[in-house]
Parts: sequence; C-alpha cells; structure tokens
Amino acid sequence: MALLFCLPPFVSSPIALVIGFLLASFSLVPTELPIASFTKKLLSYSIIGLGFGIHFEQALDVTSDGIGLIIATILGTLMIGMMIAKMIKLERTTAYLIASGTAICGGSAIAAVAPAIKAKDEQIGLALATVFVLNSLALFIFPVIGHAIGLDQHTFGTWAAIAIHDTSSVVGATSAYGEEALTTATTLKLARALWIIPVALISAVIFSRGNGEEGKSKLVIPYFIFWYCAAIAFSDFFPQFEMVYQGIFAIAKQALVVCLFLIGCSISVSKLKSAGAKPLMFGVTLWVLISTTSLGWLLFS
Repeated sequence: MALLFCLPPFVSSPIALVIGFLLASFSLVPTELPIASFTKKLLSYSIIGLGFGIHFEQALDVTSDGIGLIIATILGTLMIGMMIAKMIKLERTTAYLIASGTAICGGSAIAAVAPAIKAKDEQIGLALATVFVLNSLALFIFPVIGHAIGLDQHTFGTWAAIAIHDTSSVVGATSAYGEEALTTATTLKLARALWIIPVALISAVIFSRGNGEEGKSKLVIPYFIFWYCAAIAFSDFFPQFEMVYQGIFAIAKQALVVCLFLIGCSISVSKLKSAGAKPLMFGVTLWVLISTTSLGWLLFS
C-alpha cells in the first residue's frame, strides 16, 4: 500500500524517503524481500529515463563564464569534500555521495554515482537525506539573500544553478525570483547535469582501487551511464518524438521516487545513530563553501 502511495506525481522524493524510513523503523518491512537488488536495477532504469529530459544543445548553450564556474565548482567540491571527509574521519563512500550530490545535481547525481561505487542502501539514504534537508532550506533562503544584496536576474539564476543541489529546488527558488532567473538557472542546471556521465565513470575507477582500509575491489562499470548518453543523443537527433520523451522522463522521475522509498525501507534508526551528525555537518560545510565561493566569483569577477 505504501509503495502505491509513492506512484502519484504529487508525492515528492523526500516524502517517499521518510515514509520508507518510518516503515523500517517500526519493523513493517518484510525482511525476505530482495529490496537491495530491486532498488539497484530500478535506479539504473530511472537514470536512463532521465536522459530523455535533457536537451543537449540547450544544455551547452550557456555563457563561457557560466561553464567555467560549473567546472571549477564541480571539481573543487569533489576534491575539497574528500579532504574535509578525511579530516573529520567521515566514512568515505557516504562522503563521496554527498560531495557528488553537492557538486552536480543532488539526488540524481547520488543515484547515478551510487551503483558505480557499490554504495550500500544506508549510505545512499544518509547522502540523500542530507541533500534533501539542504534543498528545503535553499528554497527559502536563496531568494531572501538575493533580494537582500540586490542580485540581478541573471546573476541570481547562475548562483542558484551552481549552489542549489536539486533541479526542483532550483526551479522553485528562481521562479520566485523572476522569469530571467528561471531561464538562466534551468539552462545552467542542464549543463551541470551532463557532468553525471564523466563523474560516474571516473568514480567507478577510483573506487575500484579502494584504499588502505578497504583494499582493491573489482571495477564496477556503470553501463547504464552509456544508455543514459544514448537517451540524450536519441532525443536530440529525433526531436519529433518530444511528447514521448516527456512521458518517459515523467515516469523516470516517479520511478526515482519509488527508489527513494525502497532506500528508506533499508534504513534503520540504529544505522542513523551509528552514523552520527557527521554526514549533515559535512553536507552543510560543503554547501556553505560552494555557495559563498560561487557568489563571490559572480560578484567580483
């Protein structure tokens, strides 16, 4: 019944994750169900479907300074994030997922990178929960800051696309700010989403090497990323089927909501307690860094 509740389009990802978590907390999830394997497959299919919603030419039609800022913040967030994680001794996989979500496009990036680095459900859940909390805050905080310091429409749209994790929150924050801000942010966010492809592939190679504690592991090639690229290319070469692509994209987004429900079903209170407050502190630190750095770049460059 709870799974069916996640199918309507008005049910958001955070709500689905919370419902799954509550069911798991009250031991209402049957232990014999192969949730982990099913979630892994559904995640892959969902990411492929999302590719039909990205218009390649539109994603690349951005200003040179926007592209430079995107590249700098993505690489900088990933590198600085892992340095901070090592300093505070945060578990490596969880930290990398949070950094990936912060660097690229929130939950979608986490969902794409997770299979490539063989992340466990509780690690994915912690990363998603952290990103969703910060997304909710950004939706209200960013427009207030933008108006307070007098950002113009284009600058605010660029800043929101860089510093807010998920596309939904970017759209929400910029639509409240103005039409030009919304257009700018949407275009830049699409360009940023394309970075899911190289980051997922590089992540698979990095994590196959392991570290001193985990040792080397078999390289996991995220083949679904190639299908994701194929979906983007197909929709770009055959624009006459736009209505079909939008339908697939909508189904994929809702399938991702179902994935988050299943991930929530795999998280328990004991697992969250064992993780402590470090994941959220780590996420907040990265978010503040990328927000202030990108805003400073836009204001003074």
